Amino acid sequence: MPSIVKHRLALSLSTMLVCASQASAQTGAADAPAPAAAPATTMTANVTLASQYISRGFRQTWGKPALQGGFDIGHPSGFSAGVWMSTVSNRFIENGTLEVDLYGGYTGSAGPIGYSALVYYYKYPGAEYKASATTYDYGELSLGMTYKFFYAKYNSTYTKEFFGITNARGTGYLDIGANVDLGSGYTLNLHAGDGRVDGAGNDIWNWRDVKVGVSKAFEGGWAMSGAWTKARGATNAYDAYTLGIPDSSGAIAVSNPAVGTFVLALTKTF
Repeated sequence: MPSIVKHRLALSLSTMLVCASQASAQTGAADAPAPAAAPATTMTANVTLASQYISRGFRQTWGKPALQGGFDIGHPSGFSAGVWMSTVSNRFIENGTLEVDLYGGYTGSAGPIGYSALVYYYKYPGAEYKASATTYDYGELSLGMTYKFFYAKYNSTYTKEFFGITNARGTGYLDIGANVDLGSGYTLNLHAGDGRVDGAGNDIWNWRDVKVGVSKAFEGGWAMSGAWTKARGATNAYDAYTLGIPDSSGAIAVSNPAVGTFVLALTKTF
């Protein structure tokens, strides 16, 4: 906190204490108004069971169900931090079974405009794309704005590696959309994304994705959501995606993780 703000705050507190003591002397302690409670730090946790895990249009669990959960802490000043985890498939992420997201930053508003600046780090314990000895771990800086039910956010990769792709610092993802309140706890969720992978020759992994969904909030911290999502690569790099890993029948597992699909999720917030 800047020193001038601390000085003004100290003066304000001193003035309030003097006024309060004068009021108490004149009317009696029993008649003095109780001081207003300071805003409290919030802590929440969440657990989700999803029919599959879709991130930026891609099926991270190879079409299988996912178990997810997280913990968030928010300060009245606007600063917050959290952790979120999800199961993933080793068919999509080599030797990966878990995604751990760490994040923190600041969120504020100026009239009807909301804004945010956050730092993310995505960790995939034990995962490595062995063909290039590249981990899937990466970090992003995120700047976002909201206006009424519209939002826009841009994430830029600050690490050298990006999800198994090396020399990809500067990779960007633009996320725009809207969350429209339909009343009675229903919300229409609209999203469009554009991903550009930086680095020489890495543009073969560029993609775009869209999502249309509806979520419903219930009493007791419960929520359900359903959405249709689809991604499309700039090239055919995703059309027959494989890590060369055999499936249960012994055949090499091949899939298109960007194909259009429907996902359902049930969430409980504590």
